[in-house]
Amino acid sequence: MQGPPLTAIRVFVVAAESGGFQQAGRQLHLSAGAVAHQVRQLELWLGSALFERLPRGVMLTEAGSQLASQWRPLLSQLEGLAHQHREQQGASHQVSLTLVPSLASSWLMPRLEDFRRQHPRIELNLLASIPSEDLQREGIDIAIRLGTGPWPALAHEPLMPEWYLAVATPALLRSLSLQQTESWPLLFDRFESRLPEQLDWPRWFALQQLPEGRRLGSTFSHTYLTLEAARHGQGVAIAPLPHLLDDLQSGRLQALPYPALCGPYAYHLLWRKEVAHRPAVQAVCDWLRQQARACQTPPAIQEGLCG
Repeated sequence: MQGPPLTAIRVFVVAAESGGFQQAGRQLHLSAGAVAHQVRQLELWLGSALFERLPRGVMLTEAGSQLASQWRPLLSQLEGLAHQHREQQGASHQVSLTLVPSLASSWLMPRLEDFRRQHPRIELNLLASIPSEDLQREGIDIAIRLGTGPWPALAHEPLMPEWYLAVATPALLRSLSLQQTESWPLLFDRFESRLPEQLDWPRWFALQQLPEGRRLGSTFSHTYLTLEAARHGQGVAIAPLPHLLDDLQSGRLQALPYPALCGPYAYHLLWRKEVAHRPAVQAVCDWLRQQARACQTPPAIQEGLCG
C-alpha cells in the first residue's frame, strides 16, 4: 500500500492550527484551493473527513482534531532532526536571513559586497518576503522586522529607528516652493495594515506644522517602487533613512529642509535561540549591527535646497 502523503499531512497540520484554508495558505504561500486539495488528498487516503465544510470556512472534525494534536509533535521532531543533520553535514556556514523586499533592495543589497569581503566563508541565503515568516517552522536563522513585537519565541533586539525624511531629486527641489505645499507632487506608499500608525503624508504635514499637501498622487505597493519614482523626478517621497542613505550620499536624492521625524516603529533584529551559538549566525548579526549604526541618527538637513 502506498504510504501517506507527507506533504498533505504538514499542510493539514498548519490548516488545523491556523483555523482554516485561507489562513494556512498565507503561512505556506499557497492558495486556499491548493490547501484544500492537499487536505482532500489526505482525507481520501485516510478514508475519513478531517474538516467539516461550512458555509463560511471549515471546522475540524473529532478525528481531525485528534490527528492534528498527534502529528504536530512528530512533525516538530522531524524538523529538528533534519536541521540537526543539516548542520552536521557542513551547513554551519550557511545562514538564512529574511526581511521585507524594500529594505533588502535599498539597504541590504548595496552592502552585501562588504559582507562577502569580511566573511568569504559564510553563505548568506536571503529571503525577501512581505509576510512575516515563521522562523521556527521554516528553519530561518535571522530576521529583520519592523514593528514593536512581541516575538516571544525568538531572541531579539532593536536594530535601528525609523528616521523619516522627505526627499526628491535636486532638479525637482529647485522647482518647488516651500510655501505652496499644495503644489508638491506627492508620492504615496501603501502601508501594511499591521502598521496602522505608520508615518504617512498627512501625519508628516501635521508634525511639521505645515498646511496639508494634495491628497492625490501616485501610490505604490512597496517603498522601493516609491523611491524609484522619486529618483526619476516624478515627485516628492517620504521614507525611512535606511532606504535613503545611499541616494543621499550619492546626491541622487536630496532632503527637503525640514527636521527628520522618528516613526512609531523600529527595525528589530530577531534570531532563533537554538542557532545563537553558531559562529556564522553571530557574525551575520554583528555585521548587521555594524551596518545599522549609520542609521541611528538622522543626517543634518542642509538649508536652502529649494526656494
